[in-house]
Amino acid sequence: MPAASHNHTPSNVTTMVAATANVLNLANPGRRFYANQDVYSQRDFERKIDWLGGRIAALNADILAVQEVWDDAALKAAVHHSGLRYGSVVVPGAENDATHHGAVNTPRVGIITRLEVHSMQSIVQFPDQMSVQVPELGEYTKFERPPLLATLSMKHGQRVHVLTAHLKSKRPKFLQDAQGQVTEDRDDEKITARATLRSLIIRGAEAAAMRAIVVDVLKRTHEPLIVMGDFNDGPHSVTTQMIAATNEVAFDKGARDTALFNAYEVQGEMALKKDVAYSHIHQGFPEVLDQILVSEEFLPNSRFSIGDVRRVDYFNDHLQEGKDRSRSDHGFVRAVIRVRMGGEGD
Repeated sequence: MPAASHNHTPSNVTTMVAATANVLNLANPGRRFYANQDVYSQRDFERKIDWLGGRIAALNADILAVQEVWDDAALKAAVHHSGLRYGSVVVPGAENDATHHGAVNTPRVGIITRLEVHSMQSIVQFPDQMSVQVPELGEYTKFERPPLLATLSMKHGQRVHVLTAHLKSKRPKFLQDAQGQVTEDRDDEKITARATLRSLIIRGAEAAAMRAIVVDVLKRTHEPLIVMGDFNDGPHSVTTQMIAATNEVAFDKGARDTALFNAYEVQGEMALKKDVAYSHIHQGFPEVLDQILVSEEFLPNSRFSIGDVRRVDYFNDHLQEGKDRSRSDHGFVRAVIRVRMGGEGD
């Protein structure tokens, strides 16, 4: 797909491009990230950052949310290969190099942006009253992959908040010993069902905690919010709607104040909505796991509108090219947003 066009834009508006990309275990050569996967050789690493650099260049985003980064140095190398210039490449918790094998036990999320950064906050702990009990695992009080909340300035000075997330997958969470070895019978269907329930509870708890963060951001201001990342669930799933609360708007117009809207569903009438809107293929079935949600400030019919979503593109051709560690197993999603230069409500 071609890079987003910024041509033929009226003088009183500007465009902002936001995108999300699960980069699939982006790590330095020699780093051990999962016990059952081989580390990258130097050649593997070079192929991966070369491929990813090309994708970053194609997205040409002002804000790019990334997931599954083990080493920020690897992400910076991919950005360098893109040939684009970014002022900030931030992945809290992944500030390592190849000499610190195993320095983190889970991949992290990050933000790449050319916009001015006011603040970045990696949110590890669930907000108050959001902890849950998970069967056989006890109380869960924190995110497995901490979301990243950033406050940025758009090109004309208007602030925008960006929340990057990577929620728990649907993969069964089997019990493990201190060495990370599974202690349950994976072939027992009843045990698998309970392990899947643990994953569901954790993902649900993370979604509820994300919702609390969203409410706190939107309640205190009518500055716009974009939530992007790998939700590991579909747009109309319970967990995604727990974060967005879009469905509540049908019953309570006041709910728009803290609701989020799927960028694909609210994109402009002239956008080319095609039957290729998927970001992952699981056992032959296409899914939309990677999403971009926007607050009402990016809806054209809101009294607080400062702009609108012009179009959403899915960069997913590589999902049909077969498995290769240099490529991601997720498609990338990009939203082109038009923003009025005058600020809120004009």
